This record gives sequence, C-alpha cells and structure tokens, in this order.
Amino acid sequence: DGLFSMHVDGYFCRFVCIASGDPSSKSTDPGYQSSIIRVVFPASDRILHFLQQSHYSLFGSTCCGDLPIVEDGKKLTCFSPERRVKVSESYSRSGMKLGKWYLIPLAILCFLTITTWILLARNEVGIEKKDSGLKVSDLMGDGIQEGFSMATGPRPFHFPEDHGPHPDFRNEWWYYTGNLEAPNGRRFGYQFTLFRNALSPKSPEKLSNWRTNQIYMGHFALTDVEENRFFFSERFSRENIELAGSKTKPFRVWLENWEVTGDSTKDHFPQTIRAKTEKVELELELTSLKPFVLQGNQGHSQKGSRPGNASYYYSFTRMKTQGVLKIQGTPFQVQGHSWMDREWSTSALEEGQIGWDWFALQLSDGREIMLYQIRLENGKPDSTSKGVVVDQNGKKTPLDWNDLKLEVLGSWTSPETGVQYPSGWTLSIPSENLNFQINPLIENQELRTSVNYWEGAVEVVNLLEQKKNSGRGYVELTGYRSEN
Repeated sequence: DGLFSMHVDGYFCRFVCIASGDPSSKSTDPGYQSSIIRVVFPASDRILHFLQQSHYSLFGSTCCGDLPIVEDGKKLTCFSPERRVKVSESYSRSGMKLGKWYLIPLAILCFLTITTWILLARNEVGIEKKDSGLKVSDLMGDGIQEGFSMATGPRPFHFPEDHGPHPDFRNEWWYYTGNLEAPNGRRFGYQFTLFRNALSPKSPEKLSNWRTNQIYMGHFALTDVEENRFFFSERFSRENIELAGSKTKPFRVWLENWEVTGDSTKDHFPQTIRAKTEKVELELELTSLKPFVLQGNQGHSQKGSRPGNASYYYSFTRMKTQGVLKIQGTPFQVQGHSWMDREWSTSALEEGQIGWDWFALQLSDGREIMLYQIRLENGKPDSTSKGVVVDQNGKKTPLDWNDLKLEVLGSWTSPETGVQYPSGWTLSIPSENLNFQINPLIENQELRTSVNYWEGAVEVVNLLEQKKNSGRGYVELTGYRSEN
C-alpha cells in the first residue's frame, strides 16, 4: 500500500513503483491511482536490449521496454542516455476514452510531465553517483567454498591445458593490460579481461544447450591519453557455444564478439585479442618475449592466512603487441607491450581484507615488476602482500613487503561515485637499486561496472637517474568505496 519495489542490484536492474490505493482491489477501488512508475537500469546497453525484449510484471501489469501495456493502453518507452534509463510517467486507471478535444490539454500535460521527469532525473543521478557497486571482498571472499576445488598448496602446472578453463574452481580470469603508441607518438592504454564464475560446484545434467552453471563476464577499457578520455564497457553471458566459453585446443576464450584466441602449444604463446563496442574497437596481436612466470610459491599465491585462501597464478610479463584500435570510427595503427595475468581460485580474501592495489610495471631496461598490496580495513597492508622482479632473461626475484617501500603521493576523487582513490606513488626497492615515481597518465580511469574500481595506464620515472621515460605499466585499485 503505497510502495512496491523489486531490487536486482548491480548485475541487472532496479524497479521502483510508487502508488496510492490498494493494488489488490484496483478493479473495485475507484480511488486507486498509480502516480509514478520509475524504472532505473544501471546496466550496459546489451542488458538494456535484453530487458526491452522481455516482460516484467508490476501489480499484474506488463511493463516492457518498447511494448505497450495491453491492460490500460499505457505505453512505457525506455531509452538509455549514458547507460542509464530513467522513466517517470503518470497515468490513471479510469478507463476513460480520450477524444480529440483532449489533445491540447494532453499536450500541455505531456510538456509538464517531461519537465518533471527531467528534474527528477537530475536529482536521481546525484543519488546514483554515490553507488560504490558490489564489494570485491564479498565476491572474492571465503563464504562459498563447499564442493569447489581449493588452492591449498603448490601443484604441477601442465601446458597448454592450464591456459584453458578450470571449472572446478569458482573464479578464473584471463587478464590483459598494455601501453600502446601510434606512429605519431599518440599514447593509449587498454585493459581486456574475461572472467569465468561457477554458480555451483557441479555442472547440471545437460538437458539443453542453455543449461549451465558457468557465467562469463567481460571488461574492456581504453585510455586515450592525448584527449584525456576513458572508455569502458561490461557484459555478461551464460556459457554457451554461441555466447561465451573457454577451451584449450585451440585456445579460445570468448564472450559474444569479445574474444582472445591463440596457439597455446608454442612457448611464446601468440594470441589475438578482438573487442568491439559502439565507441571503440580493438584488434591486437600479442607474442610473449619471455617465458611465463609462476607467481608466489611455484604458482601458488597465498592471499589470506587460512589454507585455501589463495590462487594459482602465472604471468606473461612482456608481450610484444601490435594492431589496430578505433575510437569512434577513427583507426590508429599501434604497437607496444602487454602483460597477461592468469589466475584461478575459489576464495582469496578473508574477513578484514577489503581489496588490493596491484602494480604491473615494464621498465625500459627490460625488467618487470609485479607487486600487490592486500589492504586491511585499517588501511595497512596484509602480511601476505608480495612482489616479484623479473630480469631481462625471465629470471624472477621474489619480494616480501618488507623488501620494498610504497608511498602514496596524492588522491583523486571520482565525480561519478564519490570514491577517493590514491593517485601517484613512489616505489623503492633497495635490493634492486630501484627508486621510482609512478604517475597515472590520466586521473579518471575508473570502471563503473558491477564492481567499481580504478585500473589505468601509468608512467614510471626513475628518480635515481631522472630519466623521464623509465617505464610504463598498469595499476589496479579495488575495494575503495565512497564510505571509506
């Protein structure tokens, strides 16, 4: 009586219907009015398209994107300015038929309704900007373990099989980042990630091609440094041969027309990345210049204090990259270097751990640095925070957190979410005679997806030699929220 709401937050949609009167007796209650229906979709264009083709029930009425309501002739039209839909419409259930003489007052009413909608939408946008999304500590926590395989200790790695999926683990990703440059020196950064998530430990009986316990998610982001622009997109699909999946022979991971393919039988693992959205497009050829690196203890990367709160993790730290990217139809021939991370686990973070800061740096002298800081609720690094230095020949030197010093230089607050992120760092590794300053190429590289996080291209400056171009890399910051 007065308020009905259905929330499917983050991944799909939110419906809020504010009404007066008794919905259950609307046929007999002449005073029943539905004053406002407000539909908010914080979702990608593809999810919006799916919703527009589907019917949803509110108080027995059918509410759908572009289709009319049969019950009372009401039509609700959805559109998506800047990936959000906000629709407000007032109507009566009087059943009265409109004559032509109603057109003039109806036009005035429509004008007032649109004006009211604009004011409401402005107000609602301010509220939604403070949405910090789902918590990474919940998604990567140890709350769901039963029946899944666990990363309890070192294991033998088998290739090319381990390039492919591990469906007995709950989470898995194929993660690519890179810094690229056009012939005229124009710089770009990109991130392309395909995630697999198991909804249950065992696959259901295959009664149809649609039945699966595997869900795939993709993130694709592009940084245009010269124009200070950042593009990002997210999509989801169930596993299906036509929609999403992963396999080893031949190597392929795909989510509709986003995919990475390659020859996993070769040591340098040549791969091709293809991704396309309405505004940006990417097709890159990647070839590893070094052997893969097993992170942590022989590929077992411990993230928490309890057994199993860990992942299996290896990286290709320097991959020669060339290809074409398009921004709003304008093509750019590009080349540079990429970094590939492969990781799978069932649980990683535990109580008290809220997120991580991850650094992947490619130095101009041929070395690479990877380090991650697991952050506790008090802001301090967890004892499981680690790092590694990879030399020019691919030999790794493990780093404990006490072996290095990482200091934050400043911060940047997102105007969209209100989340404050660290921005700019100094990194000192005395054992390697390294002292760097790490600067974001542009400040706003925040992905406002189902999980909000900052991931962007950075420049590395050698403070010992004062060389401006001492390296490039990528930084990922997760678990920061507006209430922190």
